[in-house]
Amino acid sequence: MMLGCSGTPSRGYEISALLACINRLLHPPVAQRIALVGVGNLGRAILAYFGRHQPTLRIAAAFDRDPGLAGQVVAGCRCHPTERLEEITAAEGIRLALLVVPEGSAQAVAERLVAAGIRAIVNFAPVRLNVPRTVHVENIDMTMALERAAFFVRPSSRPGSPVRASSPVAQDETAR
Repeated sequence: MMLGCSGTPSRGYEISALLACINRLLHPPVAQRIALVGVGNLGRAILAYFGRHQPTLRIAAAFDRDPGLAGQVVAGCRCHPTERLEEITAAEGIRLALLVVPEGSAQAVAERLVAAGIRAIVNFAPVRLNVPRTVHVENIDMTMALERAAFFVRPSSRPGSPVRASSPVAQDETAR
């Protein structure tokens, strides 16, 4: 099984071994090392958050194309020029990256991350990335999240008021 434990159909799992496997997955002994590319406003906010709140996830290196940021420490993380991305991610054993760059440069940076051995990307750029199937991409689209949330604060979406007939929820309800 993907947990690293095996059971049998007739006896199931040994509970203590299963709990130990789950605990190792949820609380790894070593923090996952992450690269952040793009130290703009959102990148800085992410650095500040991870520095205070995430003991099992650690941003080990930050990269930006602004040469003025090279060598600076932002929220406890050293910034490097993007020219050193491949070198530093390899040296640090980084396999996960946060991509916080403008839409126009996201694909090129993603290709460099993949070439550097990155296996998973959390993409904050408003563009779908074209990467090999062996690389996992999580797209974070804040506009879509806000639009979904805004739906529930529209006048006809107040608690107790009927759902609009044109909404997907209303269509599902009428189909039942």
